[in-house]
Amino acid sequence: MVKLLDVFEDERHWCLVMELMEGGELFDQILDKECFSEKEAREATKAIVDAIMYCHNQGIIHRDIKPENLLLSSKELGISSLKIADFGLARLLPQENSLASTTCGTPGYVAPEVLMQLPYGKECDFWSIGVVTFILLSGTPPFYEEDNFALFELIKACKYDFDVDTW
Repeated sequence: MVKLLDVFEDERHWCLVMELMEGGELFDQILDKECFSEKEAREATKAIVDAIMYCHNQGIIHRDIKPENLLLSSKELGISSLKIADFGLARLLPQENSLASTTCGTPGYVAPEVLMQLPYGKECDFWSIGVVTFILLSGTPPFYEEDNFALFELIKACKYDFDVDTW
């Protein structure tokens, strides 16, 4: 996770001083590279899983894992440089079997159970990690529609695009 170094506030603003992440967003790396080697995708996915497991062990679900919220401490993609940011939709689930019910997340990355307004747990983060991994390996999202309603129907049906030529 990106470290919080200090907090300042006045009557109108809160200022959070965060660790400098010189590598920017994973999203920008995806745009530059288009797709990653299996080794690079494996290392990135392992770093994300390790970080989210730490959160889950603390009783926190992120609920908005996406390349824009995965930051790199340096330009070199690697296990030690990838960190999770933006905990704005995160939720504390204090007990092991606690569930959340709020529909939230970024359309292309949100889990089907969230869209179906079913109670959900930490597993929703792993769905999003799977979507990110799919993008890393193929350079394309598994679910794509211009219209969010149509996109959500694809996700709920788990009907994803697995183009043989890309893979």
